[in-house]
Amino acid sequence: MRIALDAMGTDAAPAAEVAGAIEALHELDPAIEVVLVGDQATLEASLARHPEAPVGRLHISHARDRVTASDAPASVIRRKPNSSIVVGLKLVKAGEADAFVSAGSTGAVMATSLFTLRPLPGVARPAIGALLPTAERPCLLLDAGANVDCKPQHLLQFAHLGHVYAQDLMGIANPRVALLNIGEEPEKGDELTLGAHRLLKSAGGLNFVGNVEGRDIIQGVCDVVVCDGFVGNVLLKFYESVAEFTIGLLKKELKHSHEQLNLEEVFRILDYAEYGGAPLLGVGGVSIICHGESSPRAIRNAVAVAAQAVRSGMVTHIAREVSPRVNHQERA
Repeated sequence: MRIALDAMGTDAAPAAEVAGAIEALHELDPAIEVVLVGDQATLEASLARHPEAPVGRLHISHARDRVTASDAPASVIRRKPNSSIVVGLKLVKAGEADAFVSAGSTGAVMATSLFTLRPLPGVARPAIGALLPTAERPCLLLDAGANVDCKPQHLLQFAHLGHVYAQDLMGIANPRVALLNIGEEPEKGDELTLGAHRLLKSAGGLNFVGNVEGRDIIQGVCDVVVCDGFVGNVLLKFYESVAEFTIGLLKKELKHSHEQLNLEEVFRILDYAEYGGAPLLGVGGVSIICHGESSPRAIRNAVAVAAQAVRSGMVTHIAREVSPRVNHQERA
């Protein structure tokens, strides 16, 4: 299995990507190989600082350009065809890599994935899935920012995509799917959520548990929560900020405490790095989007997520079970 890793994506590129790739190769399945995509000379210089790198399983694919924040996402594939994002996704398209991981521009990764890998038949709006820590197991949020304006049928598709992801990568046989709303009652919400609730309630193949409010998610009341990308991105960013605030507050208080408390598990649960990256679900390949501030540990975990998605056959599962079902429900 080969994972193409955009080595020019993070704020600390390529150091974070190189270190994360090496960590992944040492800790994960020995059948995994990583292809670092980026400027060859830069990557060779970075690798020279890691004599422990397993060179037989670590490769370089030269891409001279790097996508920056000033690049319009939709124009990257045309204006920067030699960028690490475009080259990496083309490796997946050509079958030279099984998955792609990037901490570069979310918009550019999403737009290039849509153009290169194409949406799966019947999937009108591929969505970004992000894992949120809860009191129980993590909850998958869809959409985390790919689609700002949505229709009820798009939220239905997100629910099906999340259902498959939760089965294949989270190991949940019958995941609980909820709709994010301003109240639990079916009659609450705006036109979008009212329409989505009707579709989700009548949908086959989903364990729909109804509406949930934002405060409910952290209690672990559902395994998948769906909403439009605008709301989802706001929720995700707030979740990240609360986690960082909480960790900082606990560390500050511990400095003044004489008690020895083991908070490593708390820190691990709240740390976004533990969840690796967010998959773009609904396209014809595995594309994982990471945080721009990803640490080597986050990169390592993103490679693990990509490998698990490939190993589980997630894309085939979506194409086989989600797309025909969604098409049938939309015609109905």
